Amino acid sequence: MPSPSWCRGVLTEDWQAGGFGLYLHWPYCAAKCPYCDFNSHVARDIDHARWRDAYLTEIDRWADRVPGRVLTSVFFGGGTPSLMLPETVGAILERIERAWPVANDLEVTLEANPGSVEAGRFREFAQAGVSRVSLGIQAMNDTDLRRLGRIHSAAEARQAFEIARAHFDRVSFDLIYARQDQSLAEWQGELRAALEMAADHLSLYQLTIEPGTAFGDRHARGGLRGLPQDTLAADMFEATQDLCAAAGLPAYEVSNHARPGAESRHNLIYWRYGDYVGIGPGAHGRVTLAGQRHATESWSSPERWLNAVDEGEAEKLLDPIPAGDQAAEYLMMGLRITDGIDAARYRALAGRDLPKDTLDHLQEIGMIATDGARVRVTPRGRMVLNAVVTGMLAG
Repeated sequence: MPSPSWCRGVLTEDWQAGGFGLYLHWPYCAAKCPYCDFNSHVARDIDHARWRDAYLTEIDRWADRVPGRVLTSVFFGGGTPSLMLPETVGAILERIERAWPVANDLEVTLEANPGSVEAGRFREFAQAGVSRVSLGIQAMNDTDLRRLGRIHSAAEARQAFEIARAHFDRVSFDLIYARQDQSLAEWQGELRAALEMAADHLSLYQLTIEPGTAFGDRHARGGLRGLPQDTLAADMFEATQDLCAAAGLPAYEVSNHARPGAESRHNLIYWRYGDYVGIGPGAHGRVTLAGQRHATESWSSPERWLNAVDEGEAEKLLDPIPAGDQAAEYLMMGLRITDGIDAARYRALAGRDLPKDTLDHLQEIGMIATDGARVRVTPRGRMVLNAVVTGMLAG
């Protein structure tokens, strides 16, 4: 692969510093979780053949637009993509391998819920070419699972995890903390139990109340009681870092922990500001076309997206990103990971250096560490990451 363009003082192929991936969005779920603000829908009847054909059409269209790139990651997200037919996933992966050269260690991730129906399909998904599964467990006791609107039990979650481990080399799962009435000791106990399950990757998110969700509406009416104060949530975050590091799964990103070598390669494309094609309803992308990075977004409505694919116009947005905005995006994404950002790459994108006075101040108060070549956020700074980023951009 050619050297990244920012090393040569040109921006045409900056994406190479982060790699190239493909995201496919499946918009359907068995039920809508009250905290979820993703583009997900509940439908009784799904025309699986039409969906398969639409994905294949979009793969071919994007392969014509960005041919010859080495694809390092494919990610089936949603929604609940484990509700897809395994033969649909297999057809998609077969088409992808014809569309682009793929890395020898191509990572193919599929998000799944721990319900028994999806777990029973794990063998078929593995045979179709999925190499990594990400399970949405979210909580490890039935009371909190019900509160979160999940339709699986804690026992089903553990069973699904064991089945996944039998069929996939790499298994991750998600948990949500800072839940209603959750104490620090309860979260520590739950996390220890999760770590004992010997996962190689954990995504650990603080519960956020998003506008437009059922939780958001309930919270606005004063009905979502027992949420932790900021100080308790901060204590939970710190405890999370300590327990995961001690168990050999240190944080490599704000909310993600992995054993060395088991990091999510797909998410690293985002955080390292590579290029990724987004296919499916509401899917976003960052794609360099003719030397210019573009932001892409597809139509959100499943039916409208399907119709738009038939018409050859699946995107509602395909906008060039000015170099200064690319620099800001690189800063916001890159500071999330422990590797941080490359100062020279930022300079090539922004046309200027990061503000020295701001860097000196943030380093003095322990929010960042820099050796001149790279800028990293410290564990202390990660707790107030938005403020750190805002300070750098304002400087």
